[in-house]
Amino acid sequence: MTRPFILLVVAKAPVAGLAKTRLCPPATPAQAAEIAAAALLDTLDAVGAVPGALPVVAMTGDLGAAARTAELGAALRRSTVIAQRGWDFGARLANAHADAAAVHAGLPILQIGMDTPQVTPESLAAAAAPVVHGGHDAVLGPAADGGWWALGLADPRHAQVLAGVPMSREDTGERTLRALTASGLRPRRGAVLSDVDTMADARSVAELCPHGRFARAVMAVGKAVA
Repeated sequence: MTRPFILLVVAKAPVAGLAKTRLCPPATPAQAAEIAAAALLDTLDAVGAVPGALPVVAMTGDLGAAARTAELGAALRRSTVIAQRGWDFGARLANAHADAAAVHAGLPILQIGMDTPQVTPESLAAAAAPVVHGGHDAVLGPAADGGWWALGLADPRHAQVLAGVPMSREDTGERTLRALTASGLRPRRGAVLSDVDTMADARSVAELCPHGRFARAVMAVGKAVA
């Protein structure tokens, strides 16, 4: 029997000029927003196919001004959508866990972002397994840049430690591990993935998932600047 769990996606509306600005140049702001939208859509497809997963999306930004608005709206109807809240990213992450747990009380949680469109239903299930089935209290999936791409918690209340962790730094992953350990947890390390910050990242990740929307959006930039 598949045990249910919360699969929380923390996302930002892919609005031109606000989304994935480090892809510019060579991407234009509109192309960067298309890449961000494609990454989110591919991620939501994978999330929706994970056995036992109850999708929750913590969203910030104006979806009405986003790239692929209609497609995103249709995809998000398959999830519970909550608003991000908090004074900085760490606080928004902590609050997203609390708000998702209020929707589906008593369940373990796996939180990801929208910067790893190479995820598959199988890789997400494997990332969640230590806290859903494996008897572990926490799991952290490191990102290649020193951050992290996935956090699993058997008890989502422990996510409050994220409010005290500086985000978007080269040592964010290690700082998060220390914060989890200091709270009494014994976090297991998950698989390492590359997330998408630069165009070099985007091209590398697109090679891992060449048949999705993300790869097509990345390839469109190459054709435009060729």
